[in-house]
Amino acid sequence: MQVQAGKYRGRKIRHIQTRDVRPCSSRVKKSLFDTIGARMDFEDIDVLDLFAGFGNLGFEALSRGARSACFVEQNRQALETMRSTAGDLGVTALSRFVMADVTAFLKRDEGISYDLVFCDPPYRWEDYGALVRAIVQGPLLSGEGLLLMEHHSSHEFSSLPGYLFHKDYGTTRVSFFTRDIEQ
Repeated sequence: MQVQAGKYRGRKIRHIQTRDVRPCSSRVKKSLFDTIGARMDFEDIDVLDLFAGFGNLGFEALSRGARSACFVEQNRQALETMRSTAGDLGVTALSRFVMADVTAFLKRDEGISYDLVFCDPPYRWEDYGALVRAIVQGPLLSGEGLLLMEHHSSHEFSSLPGYLFHKDYGTTRVSFFTRDIEQ
């Protein structure tokens, strides 16, 4: 894994061998960032990377000019690996690392909102709808913010609040959402 564009292009993102973490593929990541880049400027945005794994998406956003990235991951080894990558890239001061279950993290109200939220739960996640609603109807997503939810292509979320569109990559689907202002 490596950063694909921006200030840290070509720099390695550390990772370890584990079955507990499924990183976003480089093909999907490139397409996602092209799509996001057509809709928002990365400069000075705040990013939340839920189920962060090794921080692949959050570090890519930092490389492209994001002001900050908060990485939420419950796997201690993955979190420590992310801290090492942040040190390698020199972005420790721009990074916040939270070891927590994402569901518990979403129940906190820290008074912080994010312009871009990546959410990549395990494909066996039981309630994607509750996860989407907690983000698009809660305080975490800024008014003009985007949520990207990565999931198996067999799931269809067009009826969920804030749904914009989705993109398919084989068996992987990424659904895009915006803040639900009709709540």
